[in-house]
Amino acid sequence: MKPRLLLPLALLVVAPLLASEINFQPFVIDHLDREDSPVDVSFLLGDQPAGADGFITVKDGHLVKGNGERFRIWGVNLTGWTRGSTILPPKSEAAKWAKIMARHGINCVRFHFLDMPTRTVAQEAALEPERNRAEAEGNRFKVPPAGLIDSTKDTTTDFDAEQLDRLDNFIAELKKVGIYTNLNLNVGRRYKAADGVPDNDVVQLWKAYTYIGDRLIELQKDYARRLLTHRNPYTNTEYRHEPAIATVEIVNENSLYEFWFRNWLRGELKPDAPRYQLDFTPRYAAQLDAMFQQWLAKNRTPDQLALIRQQAGVAAGASVPRLHRGDFSLAPKERFHAEADFYGDVEKVFFTDFGRFLKQELGVQSLVIGNADHTYWIPGQPMLRANSLLDFVDAHVYWQHPAIWGARNSPMVDQPTRSTIVKLARAPMAGRPFTVSEVNHPNPNEYVVEMIPLLASYAAFQDWDGIYFYTFEPKALPDFQRYVADEFDLTLDPVKMSQLAVGALLFSRADVSPAKETFVRDYSHEQVNEAMRLPESERPYFTPGFPRSLPLRHGSRIGTLEGQGTSAFPAEADAPFVSDTGELVWRLHDGKQGVVAIDTPRSQGLVGFLRAHAHTTKHLKPEIKNEFVAITLSSLTSEPIQRSIRLLLTTCARWQNTGSVWNDRHTLWEKWGHGPTLIEPVTGWLELRELDGAVAVLVTPLDGAAKPLARAVMARRLEDGWEVELGAQTTTQYLIDVVR
Repeated sequence: MKPRLLLPLALLVVAPLLASEINFQPFVIDHLDREDSPVDVSFLLGDQPAGADGFITVKDGHLVKGNGERFRIWGVNLTGWTRGSTILPPKSEAAKWAKIMARHGINCVRFHFLDMPTRTVAQEAALEPERNRAEAEGNRFKVPPAGLIDSTKDTTTDFDAEQLDRLDNFIAELKKVGIYTNLNLNVGRRYKAADGVPDNDVVQLWKAYTYIGDRLIELQKDYARRLLTHRNPYTNTEYRHEPAIATVEIVNENSLYEFWFRNWLRGELKPDAPRYQLDFTPRYAAQLDAMFQQWLAKNRTPDQLALIRQQAGVAAGASVPRLHRGDFSLAPKERFHAEADFYGDVEKVFFTDFGRFLKQELGVQSLVIGNADHTYWIPGQPMLRANSLLDFVDAHVYWQHPAIWGARNSPMVDQPTRSTIVKLARAPMAGRPFTVSEVNHPNPNEYVVEMIPLLASYAAFQDWDGIYFYTFEPKALPDFQRYVADEFDLTLDPVKMSQLAVGALLFSRADVSPAKETFVRDYSHEQVNEAMRLPESERPYFTPGFPRSLPLRHGSRIGTLEGQGTSAFPAEADAPFVSDTGELVWRLHDGKQGVVAIDTPRSQGLVGFLRAHAHTTKHLKPEIKNEFVAITLSSLTSEPIQRSIRLLLTTCARWQNTGSVWNDRHTLWEKWGHGPTLIEPVTGWLELRELDGAVAVLVTPLDGAAKPLARAVMARRLEDGWEVELGAQTTTQYLIDVVR
């Protein structure tokens, strides 16, 4: 350790510290021991039960409750990848987990992977030897979540009665505490021979096929009919008429455009062929070929079609071959645009027909969306053509997803124009609600403390309508793993769970004000198509000239995809990036060591490399010993911090499992370790300023069940405020009572 003390300060600040150099201490989230606490934010959920005033609808481009009140979703996905985790808790556990989520401000849950099969007792037992071996070695062991599909049947068309009963009971318990539901339809369904789906023995992931396979479309509608016309005996309401169902999603991360752009429509997927990435089988590729020829005959004049055949080098009357990704840059405009329009029309037909089926044929009263803009390194505008025809727009993004290799485990605050906020801000459309139904800073990442306060703040600034974190796994089965055993699971994460309430205050309560000025960009039909031929350097907007920092300074929306096209944009700016409200400031020092300040009347925060440079807000003046931290202070009453009698203080830094081991590159864990979870306690001093009329400030450190770790300590009175000493107790949260 001594040689490191001789390094220049700049290197000392940015170089990742080894786990052995950090004073990690046990800190375990204990949901099961938690009771109602003064730091709960369930009051944000409003009237109960969910849907008491009617269905969630759209008004003035935003989600609203039946009474017209604005509805901002602060949600989680529900899955169950690891030991003891489940999408659908046993009935005896459902009410408990509904209350757990409500306490953290969660007001909507996205049921993901319900279209997966159940697992029998024998199937679970068969997994145990490999699971036990992996856990003993400190490694992960994951299996797909168990959904509604009865795995004992020869088809995937029957629901398991017990699982369906669990779903009904859980939705009813969620509804009681004010939590709405988002039902996903097609996510990960895997078909069996008796389903009558061609090539079911070859295809493992049915994305994109679902747009063109007649039997696949029939089965998707059958699944939707059986689920949405089912009557929940605990609410006595069919799901199509249930006001606590906020949204129904048709497909998940599933686009023909994506398959085309990523060269996954080659038609080379055969039983004995190499599997590099995804692809179509020859049968479905041939069907797509035939559909393309029919589309050309219907949508291009004879002269236009003759020119396209000439450009393709085929004889008159011959079929026009579809383009591979490597042909994009060389293809003549007419040929390229014809195929781009074809895929767009296939998606439009699918979504408009499915939307009609849901709303008109089944009578679904909830809002319906199609797909998410989910792959920021390809253009999003083409996918929005079809998705924008439904009730609202949605997107997904992850900071350094574990499937993306290379240099990673780096702070987002150092890369503002590559941040998740900037990537997500490419998709919202003017006059339409916008939600983010999947987002995370996946594990392992030493800078995860930045995610929730920054995302919540900028989402409120952009005036978005919802955020769902991926993922939350109720630990409702025996012998669950008492540590973080997955890249995405928030449930036992000692940092993210501690910050969820703060995020709900920032976003759902809208402590951060929306932008004063919103810039709207329009695209012509041709621009949307040509976006797919732009270089990778144009990521994520694929809009030459668009300033990537604009969403950090102003509101950003798409106006139209069928207009004249915007040719001029505001000038790019250099850091610091200051929101036009003045409440958010993103600073860099020599192009790195980022710090974001959140400065609003009811919530304040400082996130990033605070030790290197002094930053303050109206109420926060930190003197912190840690390298990288997130500090937030929020009023737990309707009053601003300046006059509130109760405050929530969070102080978060790094965390890891006991026994976690980084690889040589310090990018991923070679060993995930075991329990208990450990945190790097934030140590130092924090001055709380401008607390009008305070005669005493009492600070109570809280444990992982939000219970007092020790008796309240009196903050010290200074000339300019009240000083709180941090680190005497191992915690991430403090309750602050202000006596006036």
